[in-house]
Amino acid sequence: MKHFSNYIVFFILVTTLVSCKNEPKKTTMEEVGQEVEKNNLKLLVGTHASGDEQGIYQLEFNTETGELTNSEHLVKEDNSGYLYLSKDGKRVYSSNGTKPGSVSSFEWNDKGTELSKVSNFSSEGDGACYIELSPNEDLLAAANYGSGGIVLYSVDQDGKIIGEPTPRQHEGNGPHKNQKSPHAHCVKFSKDGNFLYAVDLGIDKILAYPISNNTLEREHIALQLDPGDGPRHLIFHPTKNRLFIINELYSSVVSADVDPKTGTFKKIDKKSTLPEDFDGFNACADIHLSNDGKFLYASNRGHNSIAVFSVSDNGMINLLGTESVQGDWPRNFTLSPDNNFLLVANRKTDNITVFKRDDNTGLLSFTGHTVDLPQPVCLKFR
Repeated sequence: MKHFSNYIVFFILVTTLVSCKNEPKKTTMEEVGQEVEKNNLKLLVGTHASGDEQGIYQLEFNTETGELTNSEHLVKEDNSGYLYLSKDGKRVYSSNGTKPGSVSSFEWNDKGTELSKVSNFSSEGDGACYIELSPNEDLLAAANYGSGGIVLYSVDQDGKIIGEPTPRQHEGNGPHKNQKSPHAHCVKFSKDGNFLYAVDLGIDKILAYPISNNTLEREHIALQLDPGDGPRHLIFHPTKNRLFIINELYSSVVSADVDPKTGTFKKIDKKSTLPEDFDGFNACADIHLSNDGKFLYASNRGHNSIAVFSVSDNGMINLLGTESVQGDWPRNFTLSPDNNFLLVANRKTDNITVFKRDDNTGLLSFTGHTVDLPQPVCLKFR
């Protein structure tokens, strides 16, 4: 009996230990909050809104579901069309499409919850529409669409614009009715920071400005586009000496190889962003490349779609199809950092729409997630 009693006690003890081990762990509210925070990214939105609504907004983006929530109006700014963020995330720069144009810099507070303007400088022209920091973040460049020129600023170690700006005015025109004068629409520093490229819609050219001792030398033509193309933006391939250009007026994309020594481009391919049976008005806007360099995306304003292209190893591009943006006038769009989603800013319908991206095919599908925001024109993840 004594041995039997000892067996019973041992059985109860083992059973208790096993049940405790298998009991599901209780999740605290703090852990839930940490998990939610881990799945959320901050999305900054530049707008062309007016009145009390004008300025820069922030949203939370769920990286698991693609949902956008918690809209917040961070700061007022007139026509904050394009935003650029410093690498450390502490500063935000804005090109302001006013007449005359200007460039503003903002800083986050210590907690990263409030954004305050710290400086505002003339863009030395009208309608500043694009802005970018150099790879070393010691230079800041902006493009003036209205007056057709660019401007370069020096930036100190604290990210503040210093000294006198250096403007450069473009000359010329093109055959299209919107090409009566120069219209600089994008500025991009080369990967090594040795050149500043200016994409000019009005003269069908991409100009290369060599940079020496943080100053601009005399420009030369990096690439002459076809008459009436109206180039708007360019992006670089993540690993190759290659880039891609979107033409606003001709509704097309161009691939080209880059000579990093001379700063010149050699055209590879050119394809339309539209279906063959489309016969309406269209004006392309933005262009992005997947992280692996295999798929290219371009926005159509008018057709109101995102064109999806495959990109071959030799730079040839092939239109796979178009996806409706579920809105009107997709001026800007962006891929989530993990490339699982694509978000579109539809200016005329005051909304941002979210699409799931297939990593294997590159194709898009609407998630059903959308959020209302006044005239969104630029999307940047923090």
